[in-house]
Amino acid sequence: MTHTETRIQHYIAPGRRVHLAGIGGVSMSPLAEVLHGMGLSVQGSDQSDSAAVEHLRSMGISVHVGHEASDIDGAEFVIRTAAIHDDNPEIAAARASGIPVFERAEAWGAIMQQYQNAICIAGTHGKTTTTSMTTHIFMAAQADPTVMIGGTLPMLHSGYRVGKGNTIILESCEYCNSFLHFFPTVAVVLNVEADHLDFFKDLEDIKESFRRFAQLVPEGGHIVANADDPGAMDALAGLPLLTFGLGEGANCRAENLTWSHGRPAFDVAVNGELYTRLCLQVAGEHNVYNALAAAAASYVLGIPGQAVKAGLEAFSGAGRRFEHKGSYNGAEIYDDYAHHPSELHALLEMARGLDYRRVICAFQPHTYSRTKGLFDQFVQELGRADVVLLAEIFAARETNTAGVSSRDLARKLPGAVYCPTLDAVADRLRALARPGDLILTVGAGDIYTVGEALAADA
Repeated sequence: MTHTETRIQHYIAPGRRVHLAGIGGVSMSPLAEVLHGMGLSVQGSDQSDSAAVEHLRSMGISVHVGHEASDIDGAEFVIRTAAIHDDNPEIAAARASGIPVFERAEAWGAIMQQYQNAICIAGTHGKTTTTSMTTHIFMAAQADPTVMIGGTLPMLHSGYRVGKGNTIILESCEYCNSFLHFFPTVAVVLNVEADHLDFFKDLEDIKESFRRFAQLVPEGGHIVANADDPGAMDALAGLPLLTFGLGEGANCRAENLTWSHGRPAFDVAVNGELYTRLCLQVAGEHNVYNALAAAAASYVLGIPGQAVKAGLEAFSGAGRRFEHKGSYNGAEIYDDYAHHPSELHALLEMARGLDYRRVICAFQPHTYSRTKGLFDQFVQELGRADVVLLAEIFAARETNTAGVSSRDLARKLPGAVYCPTLDAVADRLRALARPGDLILTVGAGDIYTVGEALAADA
């Protein structure tokens, strides 16, 4: 497939002046730093001050708090985050003045063309953890990669780093077909399932998007895919793949798999030959798959097995991925970003395999469209917890045209409790918590603040 050329390639060059609207965002602030390092003159704006904004200012990048038409003065082009729409005064002013406006994904796509290796990690779930694992491996190999992760990696103390090596590692999101702006030399597909149904028509539409993503890999590149995921195999049928999985047919397999307190140890064999042996610090079968994906992506780029071992065995998790927050009244509190039924399944199955008296899950659904579209699956997976508390749906980018509420989920789950506010969730958890319990705050919104509040009260 020929990649669609966009005009942004002509603008990302030393000496050009760019304005970033939403510069403090999780993937916008590293973008600003990378562009600055490439010799562009960078300025930007954000809704509020933050540590990311202060860091950019310390580099000499001008950042204005708030959004005004005058903020773009002097800019030759504008890059915006997905949260900023056409009615934003800066975007409206740019359009009126004939200044080109590009999406964040377009900019990252242009940047990755500067690197010999561009590892783009995609999938319905597992992206952040696998991107983090791959980063650990390449850091252990002293490859000095540039990295963009959709979460915080403790080793980096952030979600990104700007390296001087020939490899860039990016978490690659399918929403709005963003990853189709990318130029992967290694495309990793973890899984393909129904999600983001506010944008995609159905699962077949999603599969087509992932297939187009994989087809962006040039001759001499690599497509790494999960042999055990039916959606991925269907989407990528007929393409040249290096597969990973637990089944006999995978190229990169976990062999001699054993478990200790929920944590796996296994050999990584590629095409029948031992690549390395791993003892992971993170629990759950889903992390076996994530580690295999990271190992396979490293293998195709010639990373030695000892670096894979050193990197993965040093990995203890990414931010908001089964992240320990503290304890309350003898109960341990963990937070997780799971917001899709399959992610809930992996999280709760892993939690049930640990040595806790009860698993208490406080879940905040993310977006009305996802909750309605996957309603029955959410009910099924939430039933794996011993106790379920349901916070109201986190709207994110949506309004409630679906007419759905977390109260509807609670009605389908015997014993579940609907909590209209996060304060109500916290109060209920305080009353429930007992020694030996595992409390999980789960969701992609702001439910994590509940666990933090409980831990602070201890």
